[in-house]
Amino acid sequence: MLTVEKIGGTSMTAFQDVLQNIIFHGAGPYNRILVVSAYSNVTNWLLENKKTGAPGVYHHITQHQEFHQALEDVLGKLKALNQHYVPLGLDLAAADAFLDHRIALARTYLDSLVSVLASGYVNGASILQAAREILASIGEAHSAFNSVNILQNKGVHATLVDLSGFDDPRALTIDERIRQAFAGIDFASTICIATGYTKGTEGIMREFDRGYSEVTFSKIAVAVQPQEAIIHKEYHLCSADPNLVGLGNCHPVGFTNYDVADQLADVGMEAIHPKASKPLEINAIDLRIKNTFEPEHPGTLITRDYVSPEQRVEVITGTEKVSIIDIYDPLMVGAAGFDLHLMQAFSDLGVSYIFKATSANSISLVIWQKDLKPGLVEALEAKYEKVTVEDAALVCLIGSNMDRVGLLGRAAGALAEANISIKSAGFALRKVNIQFVISREDYEAAIIALNRCFEPAAA
Repeated sequence: MLTVEKIGGTSMTAFQDVLQNIIFHGAGPYNRILVVSAYSNVTNWLLENKKTGAPGVYHHITQHQEFHQALEDVLGKLKALNQHYVPLGLDLAAADAFLDHRIALARTYLDSLVSVLASGYVNGASILQAAREILASIGEAHSAFNSVNILQNKGVHATLVDLSGFDDPRALTIDERIRQAFAGIDFASTICIATGYTKGTEGIMREFDRGYSEVTFSKIAVAVQPQEAIIHKEYHLCSADPNLVGLGNCHPVGFTNYDVADQLADVGMEAIHPKASKPLEINAIDLRIKNTFEPEHPGTLITRDYVSPEQRVEVITGTEKVSIIDIYDPLMVGAAGFDLHLMQAFSDLGVSYIFKATSANSISLVIWQKDLKPGLVEALEAKYEKVTVEDAALVCLIGSNMDRVGLLGRAAGALAEANISIKSAGFALRKVNIQFVISREDYEAAIIALNRCFEPAAA
């Protein structure tokens, strides 16, 4: 049974657990393609910290600053990481030599880009995007090389599938590079370790940025058509956040479908990025989410057609990192195309909403707080009579079969009993996701109250 499996950065850092709980667990190492992320924090050092925004090497290039020392500092950190894997069988000399060669080559490429950028003859955005791609690829190449080296030193036949294209000048698309890289490999006699970054003419980071490893994972799965695609994380996909409701008051979700996975991603609880899941869904490839540190647990199986056999809530989740924008205008009532002009203002600034509710004279939209970009409110205020912006939170009831009488009333009652006021609420006809907009300070209490009310049953 061929599987394509993605391993995240936190799991890769704990590579002893990857060996024990993934590679040598179950049927053994072969008939498997592992798509690996960089070790924890490596991509943050190269680009910027994903959570805090603290600058990495990339920042020096964007600011037209000397970047060699920053890149050399990262090289030192990567070699220090190598030391941790020597007890697992890593050949330190070979691993360090690989890094020296890769960093030197990256420095040469980046020097050329910086020179072209300084000339002023080209589009600066394209040059910076290329620099970002070069830097990002280093992390996955590092962890993939180390993984293959460790496995080979343990007597396992392992194949490095380096999709970063550092030594390949051919102008290949991402799909072409993946198909050519895996052509002719006998999966039954080797374990493939593939970089989570793939070089392609379209630029994998232009659309997906830091989510590129999931895109590579998805495209490999479509190319080789495995029995199952698997993502190994450091946690289970749970019915609620155990850090809020307590471990004993939630459980791993056993089964769900891709529609539910999209709903979760829309509020930041990503099992997989929607743009990476769509090819799997279209090709009817089942996706399993597993906890690296609980190898015996089957995890969550996501399929195209699953529907819960009973009407129930599967997941209670949400986010406290949103803002609600209310646009009021008495000219709105009955005006054809009013919504279109409003959406154009959002589209012009590249802002997408995750919730929308309307009345005769007003439209309320919830967006990520980080997308409350300069100029958005001013553009709206120039067109409409009154624009109100508030910090908010969004809590959601999500499930594949929730359309039962009284569900909305029970949820509203649970929030009322917890003295939580609902600012707005809504759901689409299929009732896969019932959403409540509340005050940000009520977020944790709302998740706990809804979880206590519905206590989602394990599937």
